[in-house]
Amino acid sequence: MTSAVPPVVDRAWLAYSLNRRDVVLADVRWYLDGRSGHAAYQAGHLPGAVFVDLDTDLAAPHGPGPSTAGRHPLPEPAAFAAAMSRRGIGDDDVVVAYDDAGGVIAARLVWMLRATGHEAALLDGGLRPQDELTTEIPERAVPVFTPRPWPAGRIAGLADAVDRGTVVLDARDRNRYRGEVEPVDPRPGHIPGALNLPARENLTTDGLVLPVDELRRRFAALGVATPDAGDRVVSSCGSGVTACHTLLLLEHAGLGRGRLYPGSWSAYSNDPSLPAATGDEPG
Repeated sequence: MTSAVPPVVDRAWLAYSLNRRDVVLADVRWYLDGRSGHAAYQAGHLPGAVFVDLDTDLAAPHGPGPSTAGRHPLPEPAAFAAAMSRRGIGDDDVVVAYDDAGGVIAARLVWMLRATGHEAALLDGGLRPQDELTTEIPERAVPVFTPRPWPAGRIAGLADAVDRGTVVLDARDRNRYRGEVEPVDPRPGHIPGALNLPARENLTTDGLVLPVDELRRRFAALGVATPDAGDRVVSSCGSGVTACHTLLLLEHAGLGRGRLYPGSWSAYSNDPSLPAATGDEPG
C-alpha cells in the first residue's frame, strides 16, 4: 500500500496540516529503564496530543506461541483497532507521532498504521527543549477504526531472520549488538548474520533524521542500495520497536519497505537452542 503522507514530516508540514480536522498528534513516549511515558505526557505534551501507550496499545501480552513471542508482540488487529478508537484515532485520520528520543519509539505506531493502510508520519526531531507544552488532556470523540489484518508481506518470522538470503538489520545500540551488555533479554549478543545499524545513529545530535543522501550511504554500506535490496530487509531490534524506525527511514530514503521481525532479539534469545553471535562481526 502506498501513502500520500511521507513517513517523516517536519514542523512546517505539521503546522500546515494541523489546519485539517483529521490530523491527530500522538505522544508515544516510553522508556526502557521503566520510567512512565504516561507520567511524562501528563507533566507536559504538545497541545492537542493524545497519549498512545506502547505496552498496552501497540503490543499484545507476551505468550508461548510464535505470534506472541518477545516483549512487544503485535496485538491482534481487533485489539489494535479498539486501542486506536479509545485514543480518538479513526479510519480517516492522519496521525503524526512523536516522542523525546528522535522518534525511535513513536516509529512503532507510525509503522503499524502505515502497514495497515492508514496515513501516518513521524515528527522529525520529536519534542524539543523550546516547545511550549500543556497539561491539558484533549477530549476526542470515539471514532470508528476498522480492524485490518497485519499484511503478511510486511512481517518476518524466525525463518526469515536466520535466512542468509535476507539482509537482517539490527537497530539496537552497538554495545547490545556486540553482547557487552543486555539489560532486559535472556542472553547477550545478536542473531548470527545480522548487521548492526543502530537506530539512534541515524539521527543528528539534535534528534533529527539524517539527510537522505547520508541515509542511503549508510544503507548501501550494508548492502541495501536499491528498492529491490530494501525489500529483502528484515528489521530487528530488542522487541520490534526501534526496528520500525529503520523501516520508516528505509522508505524515507526510497529504498523499499522491508519487513518487521516483531519478536526480534527478545524472542530469539528466549530459545536456548538458537545460536548467538557476539562482537562486531555478524557471525
